[in-house]
Amino acid sequence: MSVTAIKGVPVEIESLGISFGAADIVSGIDLQVREGEFVCLLGPSGCGKSTLLSSMAGFIEPTVGEIRCDGTTVRRGNPHAGMVFQSSEALFEWMTVSGNVSYGPRMHGASKAEQVRIAAEYLAMVGLPHSGDKFPSQLSGGMRQRVQIARVLANQPSLVLMDEPFGALDAQTRQVLQIELDKIWRHTGCTVVFVTHDIDEALTLADRVVVMSAGPRARIKSIYQVDAPRPRDRAHPDVIDLYEQLRDDIRAEVVASLRNQGIEEDEL
Repeated sequence: MSVTAIKGVPVEIESLGISFGAADIVSGIDLQVREGEFVCLLGPSGCGKSTLLSSMAGFIEPTVGEIRCDGTTVRRGNPHAGMVFQSSEALFEWMTVSGNVSYGPRMHGASKAEQVRIAAEYLAMVGLPHSGDKFPSQLSGGMRQRVQIARVLANQPSLVLMDEPFGALDAQTRQVLQIELDKIWRHTGCTVVFVTHDIDEALTLADRVVVMSAGPRARIKSIYQVDAPRPRDRAHPDVIDLYEQLRDDIRAEVVASLRNQGIEEDEL
């Protein structure tokens, strides 16, 4: 795989709290993401994972506390970060696949020849070397997500933020893209923070899995180091053991989340 190396950046989150009006979404978040690390955020629906990710991107300002990226406080917009969303609707439907991927470099003044080179390099990276002339509407869901990843990486972000990017895909496509993303991350060297509800996905991808508690005022409940060798084998004893621990941890938070909604466990 011929790819452009990207130097990842560290992220420091200190005493972070985010509120929307009277609603406290997350509270007391302290987390350090190391340079070039792959971290997965895992937790029940509504616990603020996506909100936390958006604050790292600079889309949402913290109510209290601070986020620093490569030592600089993140305010409105994070110049180090690129965001991959769950929905591929973020693609420009009126542009070709190559046009989508080269859009960022074009906005930064890349020459026509450089735009062509960049689009070809990153489409090859995500396994779509012959799709440049197609339009997004002509692609499957999995292919569209590959294009979205290529478009983000073409800007060479040091920090890639991914908000359940494979959540809407079928199980087979999802597994293939997990494997491809693992390869891309290991070859590029960027820092990745990845939101998921899927324990298997987290264990396939992460160096560390950060479990968030049920909201409101969600916090970081626990952090698990994943030391199993890559590419990950789901039958590896370490992976099996971590899966069981994470399953029990998440189950407790899902039950707590349902109770917060007035639903008791014996009603399910």
